[in-house]
Amino acid sequence: MLRVGGKTACMACRSLVSTHMGVKFPVPLQKLHPLSRAIHHRFSGNANPQRPPHRMAARYFTSMSRLPMRPPKPPRGSGGRGYQQQRNFWMVRLATRLLKLRYILLGTAVGGGYTAKKTYEEWKEMLPDFSEYNWVIPDFIWELSEQIDLDKLAKALPEMEEIAKLLPDLDKIRENFSFLKSLLTSETSGDPPLKATDSSAAAPQDPSDKQYKKSSDKEKFDQLQEELLRTQLKYQRMLERLEKENKELRKVVLQKDDKGIHRRKVKKSLIDLYSEVLDILSDYDANYNTQDHLPRVVVVGDQSAGKTSVLEMIAQARIFPRGSGEMMTRSPVKVTLSEGPHHVAMFKDSGREFDLTKEEDLAALRREIELRMRKSLKEGQTVSSETISLSVKGPGIQRMVLVDLPGVISTVTAGMASDTKETIFSISKAYMQNPNAIILCIQDGSVDAERSIVTDLVSQMDPHGKRTIFVLTKVDLAEKNLASPSRIQQIVEGKLFPMKALGYFAVVTGKGSPGESIDSIKDYEEDFFQNSRLLRDGMLKAHQVTTKNLSLAVSDCFWKMVRESVEQQADVFKASRFNLETEWKNNYPRLRELDRNELFEKAKNEILDEVISLSQVTPQHWEAILQKKLWERVSTHVIENIYLPAAQTMDSGTFNTTVDIKLKQWTDKQLPHKALEVAWETLQEEFARFMAEYKGKDQDDIFDKLKEAVKDESIKRHKWNERAMDGLRVIQHNALEDRSITDKPQWDAAIQFMEETLQSRLKDTDSVIRDMVGPDWKQRWLNWKNRSPDQHIRNETKNELERLLKLHEDHTAYLANDEVTTVRKNLEGRSVEVDPVLIKDTWHQLYRRHFLQKALSHCNLCKRGFYYYQRHFVDSELECNDVVLFWRIQRMLVITANTLRQQLTNTEVRRLEKNVKEVLDDFGEDMEKKTHLITGRRVQLAEDLKKVREIQEKLEAFIEALHKEK
Repeated sequence: MLRVGGKTACMACRSLVSTHMGVKFPVPLQKLHPLSRAIHHRFSGNANPQRPPHRMAARYFTSMSRLPMRPPKPPRGSGGRGYQQQRNFWMVRLATRLLKLRYILLGTAVGGGYTAKKTYEEWKEMLPDFSEYNWVIPDFIWELSEQIDLDKLAKALPEMEEIAKLLPDLDKIRENFSFLKSLLTSETSGDPPLKATDSSAAAPQDPSDKQYKKSSDKEKFDQLQEELLRTQLKYQRMLERLEKENKELRKVVLQKDDKGIHRRKVKKSLIDLYSEVLDILSDYDANYNTQDHLPRVVVVGDQSAGKTSVLEMIAQARIFPRGSGEMMTRSPVKVTLSEGPHHVAMFKDSGREFDLTKEEDLAALRREIELRMRKSLKEGQTVSSETISLSVKGPGIQRMVLVDLPGVISTVTAGMASDTKETIFSISKAYMQNPNAIILCIQDGSVDAERSIVTDLVSQMDPHGKRTIFVLTKVDLAEKNLASPSRIQQIVEGKLFPMKALGYFAVVTGKGSPGESIDSIKDYEEDFFQNSRLLRDGMLKAHQVTTKNLSLAVSDCFWKMVRESVEQQADVFKASRFNLETEWKNNYPRLRELDRNELFEKAKNEILDEVISLSQVTPQHWEAILQKKLWERVSTHVIENIYLPAAQTMDSGTFNTTVDIKLKQWTDKQLPHKALEVAWETLQEEFARFMAEYKGKDQDDIFDKLKEAVKDESIKRHKWNERAMDGLRVIQHNALEDRSITDKPQWDAAIQFMEETLQSRLKDTDSVIRDMVGPDWKQRWLNWKNRSPDQHIRNETKNELERLLKLHEDHTAYLANDEVTTVRKNLEGRSVEVDPVLIKDTWHQLYRRHFLQKALSHCNLCKRGFYYYQRHFVDSELECNDVVLFWRIQRMLVITANTLRQQLTNTEVRRLEKNVKEVLDDFGEDMEKKTHLITGRRVQLAEDLKKVREIQEKLEAFIEALHKEK
């Protein structure tokens, strides 16, 4: 007995287990029991020639219960009973050990099954949840699958033998193609069409037999060609039917998804992402040497060659304006084609959707395109380079971006601008010089090829034809009109024109009627090519005809070009962004990158804050400013037209009467208007002052031009409330009629006001006299100045008139004629020739100074005259009527200033704030105005950074979506 793994077993059992189960026990064979060795040799295939091991093993194994095993010796001192019990227990233990083998096998099976189940569950949990993608299969498919009996369907399906009967005979087709190949080979090599296949063929044949054989070969060739065409048309119809069914299924799926049944997040399609990038690039001002080399399909052709019709066939809708022989495409139109559940069109800057299945929406869309084209034209232009962006979606539409350009013309006709031809050429070249642009060259097949202009232009832009697709339109008319149809074959094979192309296509875009629908044009095109001898005679290949094949080829070429170039363009914009950011960090390290719109919003807030500051001006400040400015405006009129004429009468009654009349006339006509002008100017000056103060604090000087324009436009739009003028006139009239000075402070204030006014006028008068007579002797000696001849005459006249004033201090304001003559003769006696007008002019200034000096002396005397005024001493020698006049004027100024201040703070400031907001809103919507008012390298750099970042982000999103689609 040996112990292995904590268990006891005999050598025979260990040998048996090791043989059957592959368990290796480290026990030498020589130490095994003879029975164990026999069992080991039996099951291991080792035979002993001296003793047949299989018989011994079988005998010993089958009668194991009767094995004559020698029991162990009982211990000393034990009896026979103990020996018997020990023997029985040993037998039981042996049987138990043998029975445990099956338990081991059973436990192993159960454990393995549990482990396998657990591993399956773990793998099942690792799989993603595909329930979110059930929207891919429409709901009606699942409902249909539940209703279908699969057993009945399996029985209804034909057997493989029946299906094989429906398929064409491949051996026959192979034989026909071999015959065709041998026939073509013989024709090209100049050998006879057929070669002998046996020895009899080498003998000379009868010429009639050769002729018969040649005619039979030709008939066989024609039959083969007709069979190939029938087969091709058959499969073409099957393909169209399957595509139509697929289109309907996709439309159902897209409609359900569009209604939100699956409630999944709607993502932009791949072509929409790409179109957004192109839209941003079209608005991008490429002043930083960043060129737009992203692919798009550029549709070029001669005028009336059918460019628009081809584009409409690809878009499956008559969306463009139509005309008879006149230019209709006046600006580039970018059309983004994509697949969608509904056939709709939409402009980039508009939210309206045009249903292309409704004729009224189609007419409205054509009118809108024509209107946008005409709006893009500047005065005196026929075509414009401004791009109109349009997106068209619908079931089964190929995804691509096309740009329809104005047709190339050879002659400028009446009504066109003189530079129309050159402008069209420059626009076409600008789009075609993009090395990644696909040029869709449209050629009218119904006219002579020699009249084509666009082919030379395309060959200049793409001389090797690596990105050009040639399209021959109006093939039905060409086949009818051309005497030699092989000319069409030369065109589509690229042998007639000097230009090269990737592919050549022939299409038919209708019968020329503007009312034709897309479906009728498709049917007409298909019927024409099915019955055309161009296709039947092999001049055209099947893949070269119909606009459907054209759209598929253009779409494939477009996406191939996109995949090849988009990452390179993304790297270009990444480098451009790095350069711009480096320039910004070097020049404006402490400023945020604010573009023009953000700067405008910042300036807008600052301007509104400045307007609001007007409401915080104190009433005392308003009134002081208004009173001062109003007196500056009316003081000349008061002194020259009211005070001096009345005071020079030298009579108290006449003075008061004259003053009352002139004040009444002044109040009725001029004073209210002057007051409102002063109030309006004060409001403007305060507005400008607050702007200047705000600028001195922390304002950016980049806003100066904008703020000045906003201020001017707001003032221009602001109109003062004219209804307030009538009330102001009444208030001023009542203030000037009051003559009652109630207290001494008011009297003193009036005297002070009068003194200041008279001193200011006297100072001005002295300045005028000095200018008239020139420098005095002191200035002449100190400053080395001399008088001019006119000043010398003036000075002599002044001296003569001053002597006259000294003799007559109470002289009137005007000189008599005899006094003028006397002065003139006195001057002539001193050899001074003087004109009477000069004498009167000099007298006016001298008398004015004399009168003001007397008025100031009288004003000093009136400082103590309030007592006489209050007691109404009419007969008093001290009359201060001029003080009362200045008090009336001063009181009118105070009341007027108070009235204007109330109108300003209660009405006009708010109206001005409203006008400023309206002006800012108008400027904010006018991008051209903002570009003109907010300028500078800093602004342009921020604009370029914003655009380049936006383009790069859009390109990265598009590239990521493009990789996912792969």
